[in-house]
Amino acid sequence: MTYRSGRHFLQLPGPTNTPDRVLRAMSRATIDHRGPDFKGLTGRLLEGMRGVFKTEHAVFIYPASGSGGWEVAIVNTLSAGDRVVAFEQGFFARSWAKVATRFGIDVHLLPWDARRGLTADAVTAALGEHGRETSVKAVFVVHNETSTGVTTDIEAIAAALRASGHGAMLFVDAVSSLAVTDLRHDEWGIDVSVSGSQKGLMLPPGLAVLAAGPRAMEAHRTATLPRSYWDWTEQLDFNGRGIFPYTPATNLLYGLEEALDMLREEGLDRVFARHDLFARATRAAVEAWGLDVFALDPAESSRAATAVLVPDGHDADVLRGEILDRYDMSLGTGLGDYKGRVFRIGHLGDLNALSLMGTLAGVEMGLRVAGVPHEPGGLDAAMDVLTE
Repeated sequence: MTYRSGRHFLQLPGPTNTPDRVLRAMSRATIDHRGPDFKGLTGRLLEGMRGVFKTEHAVFIYPASGSGGWEVAIVNTLSAGDRVVAFEQGFFARSWAKVATRFGIDVHLLPWDARRGLTADAVTAALGEHGRETSVKAVFVVHNETSTGVTTDIEAIAAALRASGHGAMLFVDAVSSLAVTDLRHDEWGIDVSVSGSQKGLMLPPGLAVLAAGPRAMEAHRTATLPRSYWDWTEQLDFNGRGIFPYTPATNLLYGLEEALDMLREEGLDRVFARHDLFARATRAAVEAWGLDVFALDPAESSRAATAVLVPDGHDADVLRGEILDRYDMSLGTGLGDYKGRVFRIGHLGDLNALSLMGTLAGVEMGLRVAGVPHEPGGLDAAMDVLTE
């Protein structure tokens, strides 16, 4: 392998860049996961995650990815034959529905325009239509669909569910929205929120984190899907004693504590504002290039990543390959139906304005060398936003 000077630009929608502080924290020697020092760490982490989820209720940390978190939510609250409603928001919404189907859940996956955020009216209408004969037990909604760069108004959907009087639980995939976009688990009335370590939390992949409200815990008492490793009852029992019912990912937990400290130091409101600024600057650059942002409504465009459509006759993956080979920068690929049609610019996690400008410069150089039609001025447009 040939050495390449400088630092690789990891501008995926996840995994994101791991800060040096987190890497140094993870380099500490592993300690006894049954000892007194570790018990103190467990308590601090659970309390810290409650702050990020904005909940006073149960939180869970597992050695897994966000996909494992989907399974945790399903097996702890549902039974075979239960009906759930989900929507074609994008690749990850479909994937979550597929996991539920494998457990014998009666999943009604409904069509949706992936370029728009899911609406509260669509959810309540679906509950009326698909809950006539069998009560819908849960609705699966992706807060920020990472594959499309489209964000959904979870607060509005949760409010509409409460107003409808329907008893369906609200399950939210917050994998690329947690610590990026405001999420209020308790205030909005979410029943289960699922996320992972490798995006807004700024860690390497390897931890699934969840928040569970009272209705989810009540459902847990009667749910009959098989579970062992994921079981909430055992997890709560052990966590109450400061330990885990298995060998935990100790060094990732060191990193999580450091990341939580960094989020507290910056302040969550400032974190959200920073991500909003970077998302607006990125959209400004894309629009100045004359390319189309996948999200049709700027108000629904993700703070985590911007998905960009390439013109007909051009391959987004060829563009990504040129950028990687020439400029040592990784961009996100299109997923599912959008493979080759979309590339995704990640602008979340440990990122500042200069890093973002370097990213956008790499994209513009890539557009030029790959022969993708575009207009000049993207960098100027981004700078106008960043210096306003």
